[in-house]
Amino acid sequence: MTTYVYRASDRAGVIQEGALDAKDLTGALNRLREMDYLPIEINPKQSAGLSAEYSFKAYFQRIKSSDVKDFTLQLATLIDSGIPLDKSLAILEEMCEKDKFRELVGTVRKNVHSGATFADALARHPKHFTRLYINMVKSGETGGVLDKILLRLSDFLENVEELKSYIISALIYPLLLMVVGGIAVMILLTLVLPKFTRIFEDMGTTLPLPTQILLVFSNFIKDYWYVIAVLIAIIIFMFRSYLAKDEGRYKWDSFKLRLPLWGDLIQKLEISRFARTFGTLINSGVPILQALAIVKDTLTNRRISASLVEVYGGIKEGSGVALPLKMSKVFPPMAIHMIIVGEETGNLETMLLKIAETYEKEVRNTVKKMMSLLEPVLILLMGVFIGFIVVSMLLAIFSVNEIPF
Repeated sequence: MTTYVYRASDRAGVIQEGALDAKDLTGALNRLREMDYLPIEINPKQSAGLSAEYSFKAYFQRIKSSDVKDFTLQLATLIDSGIPLDKSLAILEEMCEKDKFRELVGTVRKNVHSGATFADALARHPKHFTRLYINMVKSGETGGVLDKILLRLSDFLENVEELKSYIISALIYPLLLMVVGGIAVMILLTLVLPKFTRIFEDMGTTLPLPTQILLVFSNFIKDYWYVIAVLIAIIIFMFRSYLAKDEGRYKWDSFKLRLPLWGDLIQKLEISRFARTFGTLINSGVPILQALAIVKDTLTNRRISASLVEVYGGIKEGSGVALPLKMSKVFPPMAIHMIIVGEETGNLETMLLKIAETYEKEVRNTVKKMMSLLEPVLILLMGVFIGFIVVSMLLAIFSVNEIPF
């Protein structure tokens, strides 16, 4: 629980000051509403020395997408409570725990106070606020529904964050297994095996063929590790240079879509991102062509992103969204049919959000299937490698019986 110090007005217009405990800013605002107070200012109570501590940590801090998500929800709550935008930004500036984000919010607040629109103030920080974010804010300011747009934007960011967190958490165990298994194999090859085999060589016995092969491999890694490191660095550099070219990135992204399981996952992930972003923008009042241009920039797969160029042209010619998507042969039939229904019923944005929900579930199911296959495969591979090393050592031990006395 956090202690918040507040200034608020009651129904009689009398200013009330005090402190209350709440889980977060939203909880504190809800407490004030229950007390029938209109919030004027609310800040977390900070102990002495925190500013110095935050300044010390500022160098190591970075602004995350979760920070922007929390900021959006808190700002929507404050504006919905009747607090003006500049005052809401001032409250959030004081609440920020990260110095870097506090500085960012302070800069936005100063720009707004100087006469810039909120969208224009955010547009000066493209690293932290995407085109989607800025255009939705601009739509909310134009329509006078900024609080509703911010709540919708907060939901959008929440869904994106949840999906990303799910995928990352699913990958943690396999990655940990690979790292630990790889370290174990390298220790056996470079430290244990050479000392073990040297004992038997000093005894004058001929090592079995598997042990000799393993020893040659171990010596190569130990003596020429720098050559291996340079080769890996060159391969990575060449591959990144290839991807830096539009043609190379397009071919690589097209190849990824043809991969079993992985290609299916990428396609579903991109379709869910396309549908949720496109549907959220249209639902927020952003013009469809402008929304499509923004969506094109949010997609990471160049093959799928390139298909939206045809959609852009099709909408201009009056053929709608579904037909150009169908002609691109990138989007699956189910998504196409749902978009057709959305266009025919005049509820395209609603249908797009349903498509997003459907394919986000598909992504989770696909990730679950991939992990259920990947984990036993990794365990089996680690078992084979370590088993081969152990068997090679045992064969060397058994060869001791062949030593002449």
